[in-house]
Amino acid sequence: MGKIIAVANQKGGVGKTTTSINLAASLAALDYRTLLVDADPQANATSGVGYDPKDIQNSIYECMVDGINAHDIIVPTNILPHLDLMPSHIDLVGAEVEMINLPNREEKMKEALRPLAAEYDFIIIDCSPSLGLITVNALTAAHSVIIPVQCEYFALEGLGKLLNTIKIIQSRLNTELEIEGILLTMYDVRLRLSNQVVEEVRMHFQQLAFDTIIPRNVKLSESPSFGIPVILHDAESKGSISYLNLAREIVEKNSVEATEETAEDERI
Repeated sequence: MGKIIAVANQKGGVGKTTTSINLAASLAALDYRTLLVDADPQANATSGVGYDPKDIQNSIYECMVDGINAHDIIVPTNILPHLDLMPSHIDLVGAEVEMINLPNREEKMKEALRPLAAEYDFIIIDCSPSLGLITVNALTAAHSVIIPVQCEYFALEGLGKLLNTIKIIQSRLNTELEIEGILLTMYDVRLRLSNQVVEEVRMHFQQLAFDTIIPRNVKLSESPSFGIPVILHDAESKGSISYLNLAREIVEKNSVEATEETAEDERI
């Protein structure tokens, strides 16, 4: 059974899409079958792995609103053998209005993605910068959530609101949902402010913060313009190495959990 991980933060510009693309690519590069789900109407994750959103015929919108089978929407990325994409389209903007009267509207993405978990090791969902119905759908479908936090002054602003939303979803819609970790992004070692944010997050959230920190990196910023993840743009860059380390950290964390569950099952 694969793990579904949402990458969410209602604050824009914190590195959600960069993290989604490069984490998914790093997991695929480590030979894990990975599906990248673009749940953002801006469709940046779709273009970030080489597809033009204008050329997309069927997207996650048709899957959630029209009930099209998820298998008919998934496309290979053609850049990494173990990486597939469920693309997005600007039409997704209207999905929240169209879904408002649908029964179980918060579970449409869950209905589409959960059956796919048996076919992939990891499913990474890139969420939009909001706490609207599409993001609620992503958190309801996910087993866990990664929260990217920018190493800047307003980094912790709104984090409490997101954590509150996660608690509501845990209690009402998805009791399985856990916080995979808080990921510090756009770190600049030269800035005292960046170091202060790191200290504050580690002090408040302790084990919830990933050991891996994503630095500011030119290659990370350049790679989307080529329609490829940073690992294919410059595998030796700091950005590429950091996302590979994050992928290994997630794999190690989940393999430890799986071992503990297996040991508990054997005792029973």
